[in-house]
Amino acid sequence: MVDFKVVLSDPATGKAYNIDATGAGAGSFIGKRIGDEIDGSALGFEGYKIRITGASDRNGTPARKSLPIAGRRKVLMAGGIGFHPRVEGERRRKMVRGAEITQDFVQINAVVASQGPKSLAEYFAPPAPETPAQE
Repeated sequence: MVDFKVVLSDPATGKAYNIDATGAGAGSFIGKRIGDEIDGSALGFEGYKIRITGASDRNGTPARKSLPIAGRRKVLMAGGIGFHPRVEGERRRKMVRGAEITQDFVQINAVVASQGPKSLAEYFAPPAPETPAQE
């Protein structure tokens, strides 16, 4: 199966969390597009809705929402994701990926669209250290 690194941003707190999605959690992203929402229970966050905001493959090639394909293409760009012109009016042909999430992606960027009953800080809190029993 495929594995993804998901960077989940929480706009309520301004924090971002790294999640390693494997198995069914990673499978819930396959076939979705940038801008789509998925159920957070696939990643273990009950009651959450997660919106996909971007992605990149193993080479660091970014995904572009305006490209409705699943593969990589060289596209003439004047700005936006994947190209930042240095001179006004500059255009350049750059390699970008399409908006559809495939197994070629490594990192997926996402944001919380709707909160669940439990905060994300509670999910990611380190476990409390065990205190030794007094005899």
